[in-house]
Amino acid sequence: MAGTLPHAVFVETGLDGGTTVAAYAAELPGCATFAPGADEAAAAIPLRVARFIAWLASSGEEPPQVVGDNWYEVERGAAGAGPGERATFTLDELPPSDEEWTRWLGWLEIAREELAAALDEAVPEAAERVAGRIADQDMAFVEVLGVPAVRAETAAGVDRCYAARDALTNALAAAGPSTDGVRRILRVAIADDLRGAAALRGGEG
Repeated sequence: MAGTLPHAVFVETGLDGGTTVAAYAAELPGCATFAPGADEAAAAIPLRVARFIAWLASSGEEPPQVVGDNWYEVERGAAGAGPGERATFTLDELPPSDEEWTRWLGWLEIAREELAAALDEAVPEAAERVAGRIADQDMAFVEVLGVPAVRAETAAGVDRCYAARDALTNALAAAGPSTDGVRRILRVAIADDLRGAAALRGGEG
């Protein structure tokens, strides 16, 4: 029966200086909701999953099938204060398969395209604010991956965001799916790119 198959939700507290909680659909890295409280964030997941799957399909991706809408919290963690210090959940410790790796890198690329389009459309002040936050986190993730050959170009403003994006993409490619932390990094990077794009467009962040 539809709605009875259980699906896991991870909850991350302490975002935005403690004012925001994120909920992640474990089966769909990058599919997340953000709200003032955990209950509100988790309750928004079923609708977000439907929209995320529709977004993948509209972008030419073949999304995985998700049967039912019974999503429930299975794990909770707190984000750290600095860029890249995001909560790690048990599932994040498992390396993705080669198929998942290729698929999720594709999702990251289209999320980046979504963010880039929103940055181009936004007023400069808002674009620079979102771009700076994304760039800081991307470069923190590059450090986490420990790929010293990867460097971001010297840039400022929105251009720095694009340089950091390229640095993270290159670092992920160099690290590969077996490197510790790549599942978490892809989950957070996709989710935050989409959140940034939505915020710039005046939608739900």
